[in-house]
Amino acid sequence: MLQNLKKLMLASLLLFPAMAFAEDAIDAPATVWVMVSTVIVLLMFIPGLALFYGGMVRSKNILSVLSQFFAIASVVGILWVVVVYSLATDTTGMEEGVYNIGSFVGGLSTAFLAGITPESMAGGIPEYIVILFLMTFAMITPAIALGGFAERMHFGAMVLFAALWTVIVYGPLAHMVWGGDGALFHNWGVLDFAGGTAVHISAGVTSFVGAMVLGKRKGWPTTPMPPHNVVFVLIGAAFLWAGWFGFNVGSALAIDASSSLIFMTTMLATLGGILGWMIIEKISAGHVTAFGLASGAIAGLVGITPAAAYVGPFGAIAIGFLASIAVFYAITVLKRKLGVDDALDVFSVHGIGGVVGCILTAIFCIPSLGGNIEDVSVLPQILAQIASIVFTFVYVGVLSWILLKIVGMIMPLRVSEEEEETGLDKTDHNESAYNH
Repeated sequence: MLQNLKKLMLASLLLFPAMAFAEDAIDAPATVWVMVSTVIVLLMFIPGLALFYGGMVRSKNILSVLSQFFAIASVVGILWVVVVYSLATDTTGMEEGVYNIGSFVGGLSTAFLAGITPESMAGGIPEYIVILFLMTFAMITPAIALGGFAERMHFGAMVLFAALWTVIVYGPLAHMVWGGDGALFHNWGVLDFAGGTAVHISAGVTSFVGAMVLGKRKGWPTTPMPPHNVVFVLIGAAFLWAGWFGFNVGSALAIDASSSLIFMTTMLATLGGILGWMIIEKISAGHVTAFGLASGAIAGLVGITPAAAYVGPFGAIAIGFLASIAVFYAITVLKRKLGVDDALDVFSVHGIGGVVGCILTAIFCIPSLGGNIEDVSVLPQILAQIASIVFTFVYVGVLSWILLKIVGMIMPLRVSEEEEETGLDKTDHNESAYNH
């Protein structure tokens, strides 16, 4: 079983240079595709996610969201090349099936990109290009999380938290997921192609913890706080949908049969997500909303992220469909029961959607259901997936809480009631999105 898993996880493992960087001949098609994917994921981040979130907040806070995205891109991107890339990818001392410090975090052999030159190659792709592609993952993950505590956190505190979180939480977790032989999740046999745990569940848990630490927005849940511009939400969702092909298909770092499968499953899961939301919203509310259709698409995309290379077309539809329904109930029922003001429903969409996708990966990866993992034992695989989910919840949740408390000791986390009433665009940035 392990040998089959290793073969079929190759595309995912190529996300990080677990192999030696030899002076290979350049793979021109793969290189061009990864360059294009990097740009696509960047567009998925800004303007995609920025517009998606910006449209959901109140008009007095849209610039604060967009400003946070640009700032996070800068700080996280620089930290990525300084130290986080090394923490995520260094495989020194790691061995298949062996647990040591290298199972949890990489070393510092490539800090400040030491020893990496324009001639350095990663499986036929210049390493600089792989570094930049992976950088976009590191930038978008904390940006996803900030939606949970939008409209009430100071700009400076947000940027400092994102910086610390990227180094202390994301870098090691990415290593555990994609570090290759000897990495924690690899030793457990976990299937997580493009970041069900490292990106979506980690962002969802962080948003939930942040919303708990900062507290509810003034007036929530009794005061209506509808999205101020649903058109922005739909445009952002469209960018996210298109960008996700760079996110998922680009993660194969190749142009081959695997990438064609990932292209297909990514598309079909999105369609399944939209269909699931249409049906459940019509049954529950008697109508289908534009905002809901966008949410269903994103739920389907989140659900397929860990599974994209391992399931077949109809498994992808099922994953998107089921993830969308789970997210709908998380937003409409679970959120109110928990009583936590996750402003943009990040935990519901990315946390719950990621959990559903990770678990369903273990089911729909079997050949009899169209998957391509031979000789897989479903129950042990489900248990491995659940172990990765539980670990991510605990690891990310505890560290995020600690980091928020540390940042709160350095500077105020939450804006005052007066600043919240005025809006962060004015109080943090002295600007207004709509001057009329």
